[in-house]
Formats: sequence, C-alpha cells, structure tokens
Amino acid sequence: MVRERGQKTIAQNKKARHDYFIEDVYEAGLVLTGTEVKSLREGRASLVDGFAQIRDAEVWLYNVHIPEYNQGTWNNHAPRRMRKLLLHRQEIQKLIGKSKESGLTLVPLALYFKDGKAKVELGLARGKKDYDKRQTLLEKQMKREAERDISAHRRRYR
Repeated sequence: MVRERGQKTIAQNKKARHDYFIEDVYEAGLVLTGTEVKSLREGRASLVDGFAQIRDAEVWLYNVHIPEYNQGTWNNHAPRRMRKLLLHRQEIQKLIGKSKESGLTLVPLALYFKDGKAKVELGLARGKKDYDKRQTLLEKQMKREAERDISAHRRRYR
C-alpha cells in the first residue's frame, strides 16, 4: 500500500485571522473515528465556530463541524462532538501557563492531512477590537496599493 506524502488542506479559518491577533501557532493531531476520517477525505469540514480548551491536562476541540459520512451506517459520528487533540506534554504545560493570561484563547486555524494523518493548526490568540480590525484592513489596503504602484512603475521603465 502506498503511503500518502505531503500536505492536503481540508479547511481554513480565515475569519480567525481577521478577528484575532495570533501570538503562537501549534500543530496537533486529532483523535477521530473512521467515518470522520472518511468525511474529511472528501474535503468536508468547517472550523468557523471552533475553539479549544484545556481540561484535566488534555486539550479538547469544540464546535468543529465534520458532517456525517454519506455511506456511514448506524455507527456514524455526531457532527459537532468534542474531539481530543494530541500534543506533547511540554506543549500542553506551556499552553496552560499562557492560557491563564486573560484574553487568550485557542482557535483552530487550519485542518489538513499531513503524511496521511489528520492535523489541526491551533493558534494562541488575543481578540481584536473593532478599531484594530479597521486598522488591519487599512494597512492591507495601503500595502496592496503600494505594490500596485511599484509594479506599474516597473512596467513603465522596462
């Protein structure tokens, strides 16, 4: 049997990067059932309302929607069940220390297969205020305009 290589993205949470300042990023494995893996291989998942919490020195992922597998039988999974995340003990201890700071939360940024194994990219995030979001959009727009001007200038003097 041929082993999978590389990375295949299933879902991304673009809204998280808009709503939060991402301070640190962690990669974690997922404990999944068979029908969840099959549903993910079809490329179906949503991270929009997802978050992670630390309970009893374990990290759990909540509100990530993995739809039921079409060919699943009576043992199909619940779409929004909580799922255990696999992290090293040192990473969990570091997260416990950082999560005690007020205003920090764990947000899933991406869900993907890496060498055949399901992984989730977690971001340690601090919420943005409305004026921070406007400032970020303004900076992005100014950067885009500057790049456009530079490329136009380069085309003119070729």
